[in-house]
Amino acid sequence: MHFKNKIVIITGAASGIGKACAFQFAKKGATVVVADINLENAQKIADEIVTNQGNALPIKVNVAKFTDVEKLINTTVAEFGKIDIMINNAGIGPSYLKTHEATLRDWDRVISVNQTGVFYGMKLALQQFLIQGYGNIVNVASLAGLKASSHNISYSASKFAVVGMTKSAAMEYASQNIRINAVCPGYTASPLLDQLRNTKPEMDAKLKSVIPMKRYAKPDEIAAAVLWLASDETQFITGQTITLDGGTSL
Repeated sequence: MHFKNKIVIITGAASGIGKACAFQFAKKGATVVVADINLENAQKIADEIVTNQGNALPIKVNVAKFTDVEKLINTTVAEFGKIDIMINNAGIGPSYLKTHEATLRDWDRVISVNQTGVFYGMKLALQQFLIQGYGNIVNVASLAGLKASSHNISYSASKFAVVGMTKSAAMEYASQNIRINAVCPGYTASPLLDQLRNTKPEMDAKLKSVIPMKRYAKPDEIAAAVLWLASDETQFITGQTITLDGGTSL
C-alpha cells in the first residue's frame, strides 16, 4: 500500500487520529496538507514530516467556517494541481450532560464542527473531484454514530449525521469514480478522550470495563484503517463504515 504522488488533505491533523494519519500517509509517500485550527501544532507536524524526508504543507482552518474550508481546498489545488484524498477528521467533544441539561451553545458548537464541517469538506472536495474525474473521501465518524451514547446528545447527533452523509454521498457519486467511506472508532487514546477523563476521572475504569480488549485504541490503529479505505486496494468499497472498537459494540 503506497501513496506516492498522492495529495492528501487531513483536517484536525495536528493531534490524535489526524496526526497519526498525517504521519502514516507521509511515510507511504503522500504529500500531506496538515489542516488544523491550531496552526502552531500543524506546523510542528509538517516540519517533522519534512525532517523525515516527506512532503507536507500546514494550513490553518476552522472547519466550521465555509470560507476557511474553501480557502483550504483552493490553496491545495493552486499549490499541487489536484486533491486525491480528503480526510474529514476534525472534531470536538460535548460537555457530557444529559439531554435536558445540554446547552444551546454546546449543541451549536459541536454540530458546527462535527457535522457541518464534514459537509463543507465533502461538498468542496467533491466539486474538485468532479473536475478531476476521481477522488476519495474518508470521514471520521464514531461508534457514537452507530449506537446509543448517553450524556452525549450533540456529539451522537453529529456522528450519526456523518454516517448518513457518507452513505448518501457515496451512492450519489459511485458511478463517477469517487468513493466515500467512514471509520467509526470506539474509545481512542486522544485529546477528546482526555477531555472526558479529566472531566470525570471515574470514567476511565468504567470505559475500559465495556471494551472486551480492555484497552483504548491507539490513534495509529485507526489511521491504518483510514489509509486502507483511501488506498487503491479498496477500489470496490464505498458507502461503508468500518467499526474499530475493540469489540465494544458486541
